[in-house]
Amino acid sequence: MPDLRDDAEGMSYLNRLPRRLVVVYLPLAIFLFVLLFPFYWMAITSVKPNSQLTDYENHSPFWVAGATLEHVSYLLFETSYPGWLWNTMLVSVASTILSLVTSVLAAYAIERVRFTGARTVGLLIFLAYLVPPSILFIPLAFIVFNIGIYDSRLALIFTYPTFLIPFCTWLLMGYFRSIPYELEESALVDGASRWQILRRIILPLAVPGLISAGIFAFTLSWNEFIYALTFIQSSENKTVPVGVLTELVRGDVFEWGALMAGALFGSLPVVILYSFFVDHYVSSMTGAVKE
Repeated sequence: MPDLRDDAEGMSYLNRLPRRLVVVYLPLAIFLFVLLFPFYWMAITSVKPNSQLTDYENHSPFWVAGATLEHVSYLLFETSYPGWLWNTMLVSVASTILSLVTSVLAAYAIERVRFTGARTVGLLIFLAYLVPPSILFIPLAFIVFNIGIYDSRLALIFTYPTFLIPFCTWLLMGYFRSIPYELEESALVDGASRWQILRRIILPLAVPGLISAGIFAFTLSWNEFIYALTFIQSSENKTVPVGVLTELVRGDVFEWGALMAGALFGSLPVVILYSFFVDHYVSSMTGAVKE
């Protein structure tokens, strides 16, 4: 049993306020500032009147006087932003579900079936994730055009898994590896099939890992830009990252208020998702089941 007194003495240097200020509070304050300031900047810019957006001589850039909702109203009622938000949500959820189902089967086969060359296959899958999207979208564009799904949400739903599946598979491989193999051996002795083991033993124990992979996949899908820009042309089918940039920037005219409002609203779903599943996300980083 570890000596608690030694731990207490080892942390005693934090009892003094100057050291605690430098070691704890100052880094925490810097972290919070870097993390929250972009949201603050987007929020105040989205409610600033046009006269205050660039007039820094008469108005503070860090505060707003006489807030207005004209930019928010313009974004929601005079552009296709609600449709872009719906497209982004639909594409992200569909591609995440498709990628998770495929990744679970692939990760289980590589880690638990133990076939010849499983480790090599796992490494190749991870290397596929490292291929830049700027290289992949050229052959993918050829496929998308030939099967007739260009300028549709299906084009994104079917192309996003090309970078989501390798990442999710690699993440789930590590999590499946941490689940004791004795549980699976006992189930095999009792006559359970591989499908029953996966469905009744592995998946219930791997819920934190599945949530973590799902969050990463959803975030990557939500923020993806290159494929959405390449495979979508019509305004009604665009996603938020592409729609905000292409529809709210006209030549050298930037609709800064609407742009910041669109960026703020577009980031909220991901923030809400992380806040709801943060406990499962953290637990997935610390391993699965102890033997």
